[in-house]
Amino acid sequence: MGGFKSGCGAVIAVKHRTRGKSHLAGDLSPASRITLIRAMLDRVVRAAEAAHSLAFTVVVSPERDTVPARVPVLHDEGIGLNEALTAARERLRATGIRHLLVLPGDLASIDAQDIDALVDAGRRTGVALAPDAAGLGTNGLVSDIDLPFIYQFGTDSRRRHVAEARRLDIEPLVVMRPGLEFDVDSPPDLRRLGGLPWAFEATG
Repeated sequence: MGGFKSGCGAVIAVKHRTRGKSHLAGDLSPASRITLIRAMLDRVVRAAEAAHSLAFTVVVSPERDTVPARVPVLHDEGIGLNEALTAARERLRATGIRHLLVLPGDLASIDAQDIDALVDAGRRTGVALAPDAAGLGTNGLVSDIDLPFIYQFGTDSRRRHVAEARRLDIEPLVVMRPGLEFDVDSPPDLRRLGGLPWAFEATG
């Protein structure tokens, strides 16, 4: 990962496979949830690797599991998502990138064009974010790597990320694209997911 003089790096965050998507326990067996988590993460990784705007992609997780060997995994020490992302940012600063993109591992319909649009917005303003479909959460965040930006992932994170950017005297751009809005957290999301051909095996 070393030697990049410019560009944007991506961090994809994912929980341990046995702890993710607990809200879907009534609809999917534990094995099916694991299969779904792996399939969605693979889609996000592949979209990131295909994006023209990214210099590299890493995963932050407590485990490698099925993450391809070509993708570095930064170990999540269990200190909390925001803290783990901050630690990853500090490690990746040495690569020389100018911006860092944070994505969750459950964006089921994301593609490279979604990522490029978000990164472009972040480069123009210093901070850009992509809200979830409800408009309350954050499904993607780009920030200048040298900003003392405090990650606010969790409940009501869109509002809190906007407030954090404004604390730094930046008016963030909000990027709304279907591929960035759709994360899989609830039974209705799962039913929508059933319309995607790649997901049939994971949820069937």
